[in-house]
Amino acid sequence: MRRRICLTLPTNRACAGTIAEIGAEAAHAARTFDAEVHLLILDSADEPAYEEHAKAVAALPGAADVLVHHLDEDAQRAFLRDVIARSELVGADRLLDLMLPDAVSYGACTNRAFLIAAALGCTSVHRRDSDSHYQLLDGKPVFPVDHELAALGRRAVDAAGAVTESALDPAHADKPVSLVGASFVGELSVDIGEIREMDPEIYHEIVGLWAPTGATEEERRELVAESFAGAGADPFTRDRAVLDLPDIWRIDMCNVALDHEVYERVPLPPATATIGSDYFLLHLVRDATLPGVVHNRHIVNYYTPERRTGPGFTAYQLRYAKFLLSMLYLYPVYSEMEAAAGALLDEHHHVRADLIADSARRSAATDRAENHRRLAALDHCYRQLGGKYAEFADHLAPLRARLLDETQADIEDFALLIDAWSPLVRASKATPADRLPR
Repeated sequence: MRRRICLTLPTNRACAGTIAEIGAEAAHAARTFDAEVHLLILDSADEPAYEEHAKAVAALPGAADVLVHHLDEDAQRAFLRDVIARSELVGADRLLDLMLPDAVSYGACTNRAFLIAAALGCTSVHRRDSDSHYQLLDGKPVFPVDHELAALGRRAVDAAGAVTESALDPAHADKPVSLVGASFVGELSVDIGEIREMDPEIYHEIVGLWAPTGATEEERRELVAESFAGAGADPFTRDRAVLDLPDIWRIDMCNVALDHEVYERVPLPPATATIGSDYFLLHLVRDATLPGVVHNRHIVNYYTPERRTGPGFTAYQLRYAKFLLSMLYLYPVYSEMEAAAGALLDEHHHVRADLIADSARRSAATDRAENHRRLAALDHCYRQLGGKYAEFADHLAPLRARLLDETQADIEDFALLIDAWSPLVRASKATPADRLPR
């Protein structure tokens, strides 16, 4: 049976150029791997940008075995309502809010891609982002999908010939390759590079705030050095792909592919206004001892201007603050997953979702003292920087109690969504042909 994949681009900003580039990658994938490629554009942009995107979609060259789905939020909502109704789960309105919230949610937009991919009969999801480009080699784009389709879903022992290096323990040879990814070159993945230029010491303190409670100073320094930097600035010259338990520090969500056996069992945290909320499954794959491939076809990252001035700046810095607070609840889950290791899998190498849900529920009871400390430290750092950062500190101060409550509610919502996920996936797969997203 021909392989069917979902290449997805979630966006809430103008990105017509990226649509053209990802369209070329979709055509390349279909042509090179004899695959049916569903190019899924989940569009939450405003009306003018949506119209630009529609024109970009219409301008894509016709390509055999590439089907394009450009869905605005109304179309996404209609699909979700239908799926939730057929799942017969209680609390339909609450589930719809978790899947398509009013606020920005990096996890929720990718969860929508997972369910739509299931409805379309796809066996993998390949995610790209709107603020990125492909590198070039000899004038031609370097597409990550080549490494993704060469290995994803195959037994590790069978995929070994498709990589340049294997460091995988033979004990994992019969497990499926569940994750293939790379990173980015260019600007930091989190828009705090200006802080590093203004005051490296304050940058160290702000980034170090996401270290686990009790981390040593040396561990904080290592964390800061590794954080948000991607693969640096060296351009692509030749392929390197390593099969192993994946080093998730070398993978970014703008450049990743996941096998359906992972994302159809556990969703991403649906937290709103929280950067990094879409990285959970990378931790899960690694900790569950599922093989992955890390390659070097890094995507070029750049910033959009609205992040640095006015309301865009305030919104982005708030997302960073919530990211720091989310660690209070995610670290206990990560620790339990790491300790469980292979016990997270059943005899078929499938993730046991109930263990993850239980862990998330337990973590919701974590004492908030560390988050009070994080907010106080962040306030101090921003006031030292002055200017728009001090203004942001003034904006953040009256929101502290609300943010503390929201972040605890986020992990509780994650547990709730995990419980609902299997029925939602089944309902998606049972979507009648005339109701599939178009």
